[in-house]
Amino acid sequence: MLRNLTGFVKKLPRFVREQPNLMSSARHFCSPASEATFETKPYKLHNLESGPSTTVTVTRDDALRYYRLMQTIRRMETAAGNLYKEKIIRGFCHLYSGQEACAVGMDGGIRRNDSVITAYRAHGWCFLRGVPVIGVLSELTGKYTGCAKGKGGSMHMYAPHFYGGNGIVGAQVPLGAGIALHHKYMESDQICVTLYGDGAANQGQIFEAYNIAKLWDLPVVFVCENNGYGMGTSVERASASTDYYRRGDYVPGIWVDGMDVLAVREATRYAAEWCRSGKGPMLMEVVTYRYSGHSMSDPGTSYRTREEIQEVRATRDPIVSFKERLISSQLASAEELKTIDGEIRKEVDDAVKAAKAAPEPPVSEMYDHVYTNPDPHFKVRGCDPSIMVVGK
Repeated sequence: MLRNLTGFVKKLPRFVREQPNLMSSARHFCSPASEATFETKPYKLHNLESGPSTTVTVTRDDALRYYRLMQTIRRMETAAGNLYKEKIIRGFCHLYSGQEACAVGMDGGIRRNDSVITAYRAHGWCFLRGVPVIGVLSELTGKYTGCAKGKGGSMHMYAPHFYGGNGIVGAQVPLGAGIALHHKYMESDQICVTLYGDGAANQGQIFEAYNIAKLWDLPVVFVCENNGYGMGTSVERASASTDYYRRGDYVPGIWVDGMDVLAVREATRYAAEWCRSGKGPMLMEVVTYRYSGHSMSDPGTSYRTREEIQEVRATRDPIVSFKERLISSQLASAEELKTIDGEIRKEVDDAVKAAKAAPEPPVSEMYDHVYTNPDPHFKVRGCDPSIMVVGK
């Protein structure tokens, strides 16, 4: 009843609503809801009799955390784009703007010790797996304070249980199957989430990975992030079949609305439990959209219209729609979310300044971080064994 008090007050005559004591009392008693329940778009299923529930419940704490994470990734990617235009970031740079609900939802559906491996659109995932904003932006700018000491750049970032950012199209998929094989061999209950894009979905090595994963019932969730376009062309022009969730043949699959963070979280929980129970791999197609071009060298408007991008921003943006859900369900107020936005803006702005001011890695460390435990008689030129961190 108290939850609906504000709406009741709004229906009162104006002279009553303008009484300060009444309005302050309404605001006082309308405390935030502790949780809320929503309906997602129906999932499409392949080789499954039942799938995730379309009725999802989220607590206030989790909802605010998802909102903060998505907004941080969005602002961080905007900052990265600006740094690239200033020529402070050089080389390749692939932004994740528009796809935030995919990574945040998946991260919310797995455990902290589960493994994740993805392609080169990896900044958001690196942040979610524990690297602070300054660590991501410093790596992008090639600075010593970066998560790979400035040596990896945009496409080669790593964190605990996060195996990168991989630059070769589709190559991370068999690597993900290998990580899952390790988990099964060690008899742990960990799984590996292996991501790739619709542009990589036609790579032969991906189907080889499906096959071996199913033969050996590996605990791997194959995730196709279908953002509608590969490098310069639409999925319809690149694939005879665009039902990517069905492409695993004997591997069961789920189609998910990737613009809904709660739908992604629910589907990921379902897939993770499937793998953890020993049933083998699962394939998820997460349908999303990227606002930027494929990379910074791609304007992204030669094969799609600006009107299409604007329409998605206006009607399907994952952050805006989630914000509206939070407010309408009284999980949070507009003022509270505005405060969070301000905190994120300051965090990212401070990280940009720090990344610009940070030192570059010294030339003397060019050959370091090659082996973890090298034979003392095996000399890598210029290498200091005391600071080697990368696995053999």
